[in-house]
Amino acid sequence: MTRNLHQLAPAHKRRAGWAGLFVATLLPLASCTSANSVGLKAGEAEKLRVVTTFLPITDFTLAVAGDRAEVTQLLPPGVGPHDYQAKPQDVQSLAEADVLVENGLGLEDFLTGLIDNANNPDMVVVDSSEGIATLPAADDGHSDADAHEGSEHQHSEFDPHIWLDPKKAIQQVGNIRDALVAVDPAGEAIYAANADAYIQQLQQLDKEISVALAPYAGQTFVSHHDFAEHFARSYGIDVEYLVDVPEESATPSDMQRVIQAVEGSDLKTLLQEPAQPGSSLSALAKEMNAQVSEFNPMESSGPEGLSPDYYITTMEQNSENLEAAFAQSDR
Repeated sequence: MTRNLHQLAPAHKRRAGWAGLFVATLLPLASCTSANSVGLKAGEAEKLRVVTTFLPITDFTLAVAGDRAEVTQLLPPGVGPHDYQAKPQDVQSLAEADVLVENGLGLEDFLTGLIDNANNPDMVVVDSSEGIATLPAADDGHSDADAHEGSEHQHSEFDPHIWLDPKKAIQQVGNIRDALVAVDPAGEAIYAANADAYIQQLQQLDKEISVALAPYAGQTFVSHHDFAEHFARSYGIDVEYLVDVPEESATPSDMQRVIQAVEGSDLKTLLQEPAQPGSSLSALAKEMNAQVSEFNPMESSGPEGLSPDYYITTMEQNSENLEAAFAQSDR
């Protein structure tokens, strides 16, 4: 079983306790491929070894860790958490890790079995969603339950896309900071300074988005799958979507529901995900003579995404695209 922070000795490699962090003791796992190391330099084998799950969690952890730790992402470039399948090398990555940082809220069900198979009792598992206000996962009001009953992937009872609300991203960064300090107390000043600097950027990002979207409070936008509820509620707007998770195909009732939302809001632009080109949302936009723009949920990216700045710039672009879509509808 993995170690709970309350049970660990206060030394590097023997984790220190921390009362504010939830640490999973037995997370099942089942999916990943080769890990992607970020920032490790020659001669730094003794650095704290931190494994992250997917893109935003990696970016937040990189921001906090700086050069103090080796950060490795479990999922390869271009693969998101919804459809990932574990690989044998993932077990080895976790077997050698000091810390595993996950988003939490049931998103990383690909971890099922991996932690047990890694047999690394000293590894600390950090749930970055600890203490963050949750939203319920999509219910029958947004999708056809019978048609989607056979879907391969279902979220837990909570919507896991907390990183798309910069206010909640700030809390995730704080959780990651506190966890790394607990595991590596000697690095506290570094982790705290790095986290403070990044949190200031996130606070500025939140202010910019709030100002940009304030004129469109109460308006609705449309996305492909249900990733944007945390974002929408944070900025006083509404969101409608075709399907619960990216792998699903839209049913006739899904299409009709979104058509009604588009007509009711006089939408002229629908927001497509980069990972879903040619989806039913694109077909719907063509049918309704609407434009297609982009909202990137950052569930995956190429290697360029492995940078704290990527989260900031992508969220700025998302806000600009959404503002333009609303402005187009107001004409």
